[in-house]
Formats: sequence, C-alpha cells, structure tokens
Amino acid sequence: MTGISNEMDCAVVQENTAVDEYAARVLRHFGPDPANWVRPGATDHDVVVVGAGQAGLGIGFALRRAGIGRVAVVDAAPPGRTGAWTTIARMTELRTPKNWPEPEFGFPELGFQAWYEAVHGERAYADLPRVPRLEWAAYLEWIQRHLRVPVRHHTRLTDITPASGRLDLTFTVTRPDGAESTVRESTRKLVLANGVEGTGGPNLPAELDGLPPALLAHTGRPLDYAALSGRTVAVIGAAASAFDAAAAALEAGAAAVHLFARRYDLIVQGPGGFGGPGIGARNNYHRRGDAARWRQKVLAARAGRSVPLHSVTRATAFDGFHIHLNAPLRTARAEDGRVVLEAADGTHVVDFVIAGTGYQYDPRTRAELRSIADDIALWADRFRPDGDLTDAALARTPYLGNGFQLLEKHPGQAPWVGRIHVFSAAAHLSFGYPIGDAQSLAHAIPRLTDAVGRDLYFEDQDTPAAATSPSHESPSLRAHYAHAIWSPARPQPAR
Repeated sequence: MTGISNEMDCAVVQENTAVDEYAARVLRHFGPDPANWVRPGATDHDVVVVGAGQAGLGIGFALRRAGIGRVAVVDAAPPGRTGAWTTIARMTELRTPKNWPEPEFGFPELGFQAWYEAVHGERAYADLPRVPRLEWAAYLEWIQRHLRVPVRHHTRLTDITPASGRLDLTFTVTRPDGAESTVRESTRKLVLANGVEGTGGPNLPAELDGLPPALLAHTGRPLDYAALSGRTVAVIGAAASAFDAAAAALEAGAAAVHLFARRYDLIVQGPGGFGGPGIGARNNYHRRGDAARWRQKVLAARAGRSVPLHSVTRATAFDGFHIHLNAPLRTARAEDGRVVLEAADGTHVVDFVIAGTGYQYDPRTRAELRSIADDIALWADRFRPDGDLTDAALARTPYLGNGFQLLEKHPGQAPWVGRIHVFSAAAHLSFGYPIGDAQSLAHAIPRLTDAVGRDLYFEDQDTPAAATSPSHESPSLRAHYAHAIWSPARPQPAR
C-alpha cells in the first residue's frame, strides 16, 4: 500500500510541476508590471481590497497591471479558507456552465479550462459535465500562487473613518496564539470584495428570532454537518443553497430532512443549469432607469429563487428527504432541547434548523459600515416605487454609481463615501447580476479598475505637487553625447 501511495504522490508532484511551468510560461509573456504612476502621498496605501476570494485576487492583479502599485489585499480568514468554496459552499458542482469564459480575469490562458487541461488533459475537460466545486477551489489556489497577489490573512476590517483626502481604517488582527490586536492604516480608495455578505449579512426571518444558536444555523455560516448524524433537520427555503444544505445533512447521516417552501411549487432549472445574463445585459444593465431596475428585481424576488435540477435530485435521492410545499414558517420555539415549528401545513418537531433564507444588504447591520451608514445613499433615498412594488429589504440596499462606488445620502455632505467601492453581491440591484461571482469577473473587474484609476489620476491632477528642485541628467550620461552638442564658438569640421 505504501508503494502505491508513493507512486500517487509522485504523480501529483509531476502534475503540479507541469501546471506550474505552464503558468510561468504564460505570465512571462505578460512582461514586467508597469511602473506605479500614482503620485506618492501621505497614506499607507492607495487602494485597500477587503476580501481575498476570487474577486479580491482578480482586483489585486488588475490594479497592479494597471500601474497602481500601493495595493493591500486583506482577508479575515486563514490561508486556504478564503472565499466560500471550502467553507460554506455545499454544492458538488458550480452552477454556471463550464465553458462560460468568465473566471480568467480577462486572460483565457489563465482560465479554468486552461488549468484543468494542463492538469488532467483535454479529453478530461471535454468529458467534464460541470466544474466540480473542489476543483474550482484548487484552481483559485493556483491563480493566487502565480498571480503573486500578496494577502494579509487573519485581518478583519472593523471600522472606517473619513479624513482629509483619505479613509482611516481600523483592522483587528488575530495572531497565531489567538490573541487579537488593533491596527490602524490609511488609504485613498477602499474596495469591499467580500462576496455574498456584501454590505450586510445573512437574512434570518423574524420567525426564527427566538431560537438559540445551538439549534439554528444559516447556510452562509460554517456548519459541522457530521454533528447532524441521526438527527431530524428542518431547512427553511427552497433555493439552491437550501437544497445543497439538505443534501449535505443527509449525506452526513441525518435521519430525516424536512424542507419548507413558501411556494406552491419549486422553480427548477433544466439540466443546462444557470445561464445568467448575456453580455449585453452585463455591460448595460446599470444604465437602465431606476424604475426599470427596481421593477425587475422586485418581481424576481417575489417569484422566488430557482434551484438547479442536480441540486434537487441530489437531495431527493434519500428516502429521508421531505419537501413541504406551500408551507411558509409561522413560528419557531425551543422546547426541551428541540425545535417546535409551526408552519402553514401543521406542527413539526425537529432537532436542528438550517435557514437557507438568503442575505440582506443594509449597511447599518455591518460592523465596519455602521459608523458611516447614515452617510450612504440607499435605494430608498433615490427611488420611490409605486405602492404595489414596495420592498423594504431592497430599499435598504446601497445605491451605487457606475464605478461601483457608494454615493452620499445628502449631496455635498459626505463626498468621501465615493472612495468606497462595493464589489460584492450588494451591487446586484444596481448592476443586475451578482457582482463577485465567477460570471462577473472578466466584465466587471476592468470597469472597477478603470473607475479607481480615473479617480486617483484626476485627484492627483487637482492636488499641487510637492516642490522639487529641477532635475538634471547624470554627468555620466551626458558624456555619451557631449561631443556632439553644437556651439557657434566651437570649430566646425572642414568641408
């Protein structure tokens, strides 16, 4: 057995060597990074990117290639645990088509297909129905290693304070021994690339307020599914994350899972899965009027989120899986260490509840934004829909500019909020699709990079340069051409 294991280890090493050599060849063609053109200033950074998942890595790389050099990328997670793919994501495969040319940050040679074929071969990619989640995580690890985007891990942004020409940031840093310390740094620009949580966090229905944390988890938080073995679990919601959580619980040995849906039927995608908006919509949706954007999102929210067919069949493969249709939750209470649920179809007693109930994006609920939330323009501040199209949750979503920047609630009172760019799911109402997802990277990162570079450039033009003495060429360089400098007093060669 040891011999077989050693042979497998050698094969993995050779495989990794081959794909790393491939990356080195591709990146060599890029040439050196451009020189940093941003004027040196008094801040610690020109740009701070919060989040080192697939979006944060792509942004860090794109800014560097755009000649913006003083960029810091931070993430609260330890190495190997950034993003959702090895922590809270429970699907077996990505929902987007494998051949969607999106995740390569604009360079097909660095895309998933190129990586997968370099590792497993062209035939293996051709036979691949969809992208496996853990293969995607391995691809992103490869991307980070070769794009050389330095990440400061164990670093959580906890507060933002505006100052003259900058933002002062407070970070909580967790040391290896578990102790925490506070660090304060300044930046001209801040990009929030923190994925599905965006400017808010998990949305928990009021009906679940009375449950203790020991009996309740949201799909957006890590959960030890093995601890659910032999237990009866309730899942609230009928979108993809809810079905994936149900399947993960059953695969971990749960005795039964009851999924409660408020709709009369599920919205199931066909075998082709999620296709997402076309290029035209992605490039132009943000240019639509407020009324059109608002109406589309409200109607979509009321219709309910869809679920891929493979997520449905994964859960329904277990006899212990039960779907409760037209059964919205009414109340939930803890009783004798269990949970008593009152739903539209009756009373149910379970051991644990998983909420697959999505996210909200109210800045007042986000720790690092709470102190500045009253200065941030929300959709409620910019658009008042007709009575039949009101939606309180959507109204609390930030209203973003064309460069993903926050806008001030009261014009002229807090122009500094434009120094903060939201590159996360919180941008969905302004831009029409989930910013930060794989489908957004190749299109949205260049727009963000352009907006950040534009603002830094014109701010530099409007700021007087520091006084400097006239520069002169080095005498050693002048020696190369001094003999050719023309002068009337100098003897001219005979004709």
